[in-house]
Amino acid sequence: MVEAYWTVGPEEGQLRQTSLDAPGPGEVLVRTLASAISRGTETLVHRHAVPEAVRPLMRAPFQEGDLPGPVKYGYLSVGVVDAGPEELVGRRVFCLYPHQTRYVVPATAVVPVPDDVPTERALLAGAVETAVNALWDAAPRLGDRVAVVGMGMIGASVAALLGGFPLGRLQVVDVDPRRGELAARLGLELVTPEEAAGDCDVVLHCSASEAGLATALRLAGEEAEVVELSWYGTDAPRVPLGEAFHARRLTVRASQVGAVSAARRARRTTADRLGVALDALRDPRFDALLTGASAFAELPGTMADIASGRLPALCHVIRYPEES
Repeated sequence: MVEAYWTVGPEEGQLRQTSLDAPGPGEVLVRTLASAISRGTETLVHRHAVPEAVRPLMRAPFQEGDLPGPVKYGYLSVGVVDAGPEELVGRRVFCLYPHQTRYVVPATAVVPVPDDVPTERALLAGAVETAVNALWDAAPRLGDRVAVVGMGMIGASVAALLGGFPLGRLQVVDVDPRRGELAARLGLELVTPEEAAGDCDVVLHCSASEAGLATALRLAGEEAEVVELSWYGTDAPRVPLGEAFHARRLTVRASQVGAVSAARRARRTTADRLGVALDALRDPRFDALLTGASAFAELPGTMADIASGRLPALCHVIRYPEES
């Protein structure tokens, strides 16, 4: 028997026991070392607040049950392969699996974690993979002036990757001064919308707010591109397309992690992209995004605290018992 976390009602979660079949040919048995709560998405799931129209889009790769619930939901897990193909046995792997002590998945669903990437940092692979795809879409060039608007989990991941690019200027824009410490740990310049420099070549918007999108458009220079990473669900944000939007010939384009960027799709698979993200996580600066940890046994209470705001978090780690 294994244990898994289920959302069973609005703002109600519990740990449930379930049986587990032995792995078959081409499958692996993974013993979980740690998982992470993706605060924005999992808060919506916890509250039963995922709009009906977008529930199919919100389905996690190994989800059980249907939204709004009861549902086993999550997609950030790192564990050790205890059984399966010889080349994977004993290796740490990342998998898009919910919070569960052990699980069986196809071997193709796991990606080995580099030896020099700590287990908990590897949980950031999902966010960093999204950032990798966004930068393949945005294609910043040598000497570019770039702004990232919104310093949540995705914005911080995008900006951290951009910190290694030979840019002319990089600013991270956020209205919350408390993000200053995070920016400093990542070696980034944090500015308010009022302080941000304009005439950008590329702006990446990650704040999921109307005000943030307006700021992104304002910062874009003539014939520049705004890459939209925010997900608004069923909301319909107002987009300021008046004033100089047309005169400056601006472009707004979407970036979404469900498919590999068209710029790389012919030569990269989703597994390749995830591998790029895990390689990037060799950088210890990403530890700044890990903002707390709790035991698996405490997960129902932890989820409630994060959803209510009592426990602020970017990436909150769930640690599993050694003999799970």
